[in-house]
Amino acid sequence: MGRMKPAKKPPFIIAAASCPETSHKYPNTDEYTGHHRSIGKYAGLQKIGVHLTRLSPGERSSWPHAEEKEEEFVYVLEGEVDAWIDGFLHAMRPGDLAAFPAGTGICHCFINNSEQDALLLVGGEAARSDNRIYYPLNPQRRNDLPWSEWWEDVPKRRMGPHDGMSDALRRRSAKRGSRVTPAT
Repeated sequence: MGRMKPAKKPPFIIAAASCPETSHKYPNTDEYTGHHRSIGKYAGLQKIGVHLTRLSPGERSSWPHAEEKEEEFVYVLEGEVDAWIDGFLHAMRPGDLAAFPAGTGICHCFINNSEQDALLLVGGEAARSDNRIYYPLNPQRRNDLPWSEWWEDVPKRRMGPHDGMSDALRRRSAKRGSRVTPAT
């Protein structure tokens, strides 16, 4: 039997590199929080979000936060990151997974303090209209959100001493003053 002509790929099989890479910036700051490819969206997923997040040295994935009704996970594909969990750093390497069940109040972000890019597979539920969010180190974020999106009654958790910033961001913030919004 001869070699068959390959069938045209269906639209739900995609190459990650074909998805545009975007960057996010919180209001009133010049800090970009990584480079993201929404691969799940481009493959047609509607109920879960799947993203490839590339963190360059000195970047973090977001401001430390917790979500009331959306579960999230982060899986390290390449490089090394520090998981900032409730004010404490935890080193993560390729093959490590961090999971954040909805409603626990576990505050988190991921920080690249290494010299190399890190690549993360980030996923969770798609944005929910009834979800609320909490930024323990950035209470001014409340002013950027509708009142119904701020998680006021988040479960209380012991918070460690780390400020949630990368070493490079902390140095930049100290040099520039208020142009980078510190997380403390």
